[in-house]
Amino acid sequence: MRDQINITYGISAINDLKSVLDSKQYSSVFILVDTNTKKHCLKGFLEYSSIIPSAVLTMPAGEENKNLISCQSLWEELSAEGADRNSVLINLGGGVVTDLGGFVACTFKRGIDFYNIPTSLLAMVDASVGGKTGIDLGALKNQIGIIQEAKGVIIAAEWLKTLAHEELRSGFAEMLKHGLIANPDYWETLKTISDLSAQNLNGFIKPSVSEKTKVVLKDPYEKGPRKILNFGHTLGHAIESYYLTSTEKARLLHGEAIAIGMVLEAYLSTKCSGLKAAAANEIKLTFKCFYPIIRISTEDQKAIIDLLRHDKKNKAGRINFVLLKAIGQPDIDVEVPQELFEEAFEFYQSA
Repeated sequence: MRDQINITYGISAINDLKSVLDSKQYSSVFILVDTNTKKHCLKGFLEYSSIIPSAVLTMPAGEENKNLISCQSLWEELSAEGADRNSVLINLGGGVVTDLGGFVACTFKRGIDFYNIPTSLLAMVDASVGGKTGIDLGALKNQIGIIQEAKGVIIAAEWLKTLAHEELRSGFAEMLKHGLIANPDYWETLKTISDLSAQNLNGFIKPSVSEKTKVVLKDPYEKGPRKILNFGHTLGHAIESYYLTSTEKARLLHGEAIAIGMVLEAYLSTKCSGLKAAAANEIKLTFKCFYPIIRISTEDQKAIIDLLRHDKKNKAGRINFVLLKAIGQPDIDVEVPQELFEEAFEFYQSA
């Protein structure tokens, strides 16, 4: 069990980063951005930190680029720029950048150090913390990866000003999840937020990170208790993958898909884990307040359910869910009869 994860907060921590890197005597410093953070965040980061990088590496923005092709391009660029085993990579971006950048660092020359500077709410409260690095395999989420904690994570709410409402809403889903799996009081507080603005959400970043780190420190490699962080993700990831690859449907952001997954899995919880119907309805109505209901046809449902066989939590062909016994009381490794899936979609769409 780890003692701690190195997380610091605020622009002052970015101001101090150069001296931290200097003390480690890295041979070269590289910064990874995507096309969005290059435009909106890179200049400010360089000014705040006074770091002069050996090179800035840029990848295309979007989940569809979280793949081996992007990794190969970055490995080749690091090699061409003379990176060695004593180099360091700073990942400046959202969850795609921190996930993929961490994986690139972990595998380049068998591993170089990396730091995460999350710029989206989702990355701040979830993706950048906990050491899960990786890429997608086609449409299948996070199939290839390594669990390796960043040397440091610096969370500065300043970057939230660069985000569209949809991106804030996406990150908020993971915050709601933290309340549902671990802290009923936190869930009750988040329910009362009337406007998902950067200003309103800023004060809840630390509590969410705290809830996640408490879980991660108990079980860094997801052998048991850490699995609770996957609530909503079994069906949610399948939904995200399906909408990502569909040529006819608008893609869903991670948090938007996970929000649907949590409502679906709340219903499954009433059938398999003893969650009271009133609690499931409370969860459904709360998510309806923040997220529009997506109409998912029977044909779409079948395609989504087919993707479940690739879920990483599966064991010996069984699809394992994280469900809820009650709000704040998760239930891991629950096998769900497939005939309940259609009922779960009906429950979601009845909102």
